[in-house]
Amino acid sequence: MTKIWNFINGEFVAPSGGKYIDDINPATGELIGKIASSQSEDVQNAVDAASVASKSWSSLSMEQRIDWLNKIADALESNKELIAETESRDTGKPISLARRVDASRSISNFRFFAKFASEQKPMEFKMDDAVNYVHRKPVGIVGLITPWNLPLYLLTWKIAPALVMGNTIVAKPSELTPLTANLFASILQDIDFPQGVFNIVHGLGPSAGQPILEHPEIKAISFTGGTQTGRIVARTAAPLFKKLSLELGGKNATIILDDADLEVAAKGAARAGFTNSGQVCLCGSRILVDASVATKFTELLLKEVRSMRQGDPKSEDTEIGSVISMQHLEKVESYVELAKQEGGTILTGGKRPSFSNEEMNHGAFLEPTVIGGLDINSRTATEEIFGPVVTLHTFENQEQAIEMANSTEYGLAGSVWTKDLARGRQFSKQIETGIMWVNTWLHRDLRTPFGGVKNSGVGREGGQWSLSFFSEMTNICVKHD
Repeated sequence: MTKIWNFINGEFVAPSGGKYIDDINPATGELIGKIASSQSEDVQNAVDAASVASKSWSSLSMEQRIDWLNKIADALESNKELIAETESRDTGKPISLARRVDASRSISNFRFFAKFASEQKPMEFKMDDAVNYVHRKPVGIVGLITPWNLPLYLLTWKIAPALVMGNTIVAKPSELTPLTANLFASILQDIDFPQGVFNIVHGLGPSAGQPILEHPEIKAISFTGGTQTGRIVARTAAPLFKKLSLELGGKNATIILDDADLEVAAKGAARAGFTNSGQVCLCGSRILVDASVATKFTELLLKEVRSMRQGDPKSEDTEIGSVISMQHLEKVESYVELAKQEGGTILTGGKRPSFSNEEMNHGAFLEPTVIGGLDINSRTATEEIFGPVVTLHTFENQEQAIEMANSTEYGLAGSVWTKDLARGRQFSKQIETGIMWVNTWLHRDLRTPFGGVKNSGVGREGGQWSLSFFSEMTNICVKHD
C-alpha cells in the first residue's frame, strides 16, 4: 500500500494535519493507498514554494523552458509502461487503454507544446508612424484542478502550456486517482526539475481545492470536471478577477444519418459510447438514428456492444473495465432504474457482470448498457450519467435530428455519420457544441480549440488558446520620429 504525500518545493511532504484518505482500486475494492488530506496550510506552503520559484523560472528563455518540456517528455517515455500500469490500477480502466491513451497522450502533451511554442512568431503590428510589439508574460502562479477519468492525461494537458509560458503551478488532482500525479512528481525529482515550479496538494475539494480557488496569489484557475463543481469554481474565482478556464460536462450526441455506412457507424457509436466505460466528457451518450435505417443500425450496434470484452483491467484482451468507484456505480445504476420508470427498454446490459475471479465481483463493474424507447427530453436522455450507458432515439428528418441534438443544457462534442462529407460538415455547423466529428470520434489535432458551449464550459484549450490562457499579453507601441 502506497502513502501519497504532497509534493511541495521539490520534496514529498506529509499533510500538515496528519489526515489521509483511502485510495481504492475500483476493479477489486482493494485499498491501494492512503492520500494526504490537505488543508489551507498545505496550500499556503505550496504557494510559498511556487512564489519563490517564480522569478527564476519566468526569467528562463522560452528555449530553455522548451528544453525542460522535452526532458520531461523523454522521462515520461522511459516510464510509459509504469504510467499505464499505475493508471489502470487506480482507475479500473483496461491496461491497453491506459497505455494507448493515458500514457501516450501524457507524453505527447509535452512534445506538442514544446514544438508548438518553438514555432511561435513575434507579433508585430505596423502603423504609418509606429510599430506595436505584443509580448506574452507569465500569469504567475496558476492553479490546476483535474478530474479522475483521465488523471495524468488531463493534468499534463494543463502543465505543459503553463510551464512553457513561464508560470509556476499548484495542482490538485482528484482524490480518487492520485497515483500518476504522484509518479509524475517522482519523475520530476529524477530529472532534477527546478524545485517549487510544480507543486501538488492532494485532498478533497472543500478542504484543498477551495483554498486554491480563494488564494490571492494564484492568478489563474484551469479546471476540468463536472458542471456542478464548475459553478462553485466560477462563483469563487470570478469575483477575485482570476483568469478562468472551465472544461465541464457533456451529454453528447452521436447522429446517424440515412446515408451513413451503418457498419462503420455502429462501430464508431459503440466506441464513442463506451470508451473508458463511458467516463469521458466527450463520450456519445445519446445515439440519434434516422428512422429509415434504425432497425438495421440497432442490430449492428447491439452486436458490436455485446462483443466488447469486459473483465480484468490487467488483461490485454479487456476492452471495458470498471467505473471509478462503488458510489459512482450506484449512481449509474440509479439512472438505469430511472430509465425503466420513464418507459425505457434495456436492449442490452443494465446489470453487474459476474466473473470467475471472485475478487473482481467486489469491483465497480456494470455491463455496457443500451436503452431504447425513451423520450428525448427524459431525465435519462438529458442528464449526464458518465458511465457505460447510452440511450437510443430515432428521428424522421434532418431538422428533427438537429433539434434533438441541441435539446440539452450541454454543448461539448458530438459526431455525425454520413457518406456525404459536405452534408456532414454543413450539418455539424448547426449543432450547438464545441467540437463535431464527421465519420470519426475523438480524433484530435492538439492545435485546434477544445472546449464547450452552454453549460459545458468557458474558454478554450489547445494550441494558441492554451498559450494565451497561461500568459498575459501586453502591447508596446513605439512611435517613429
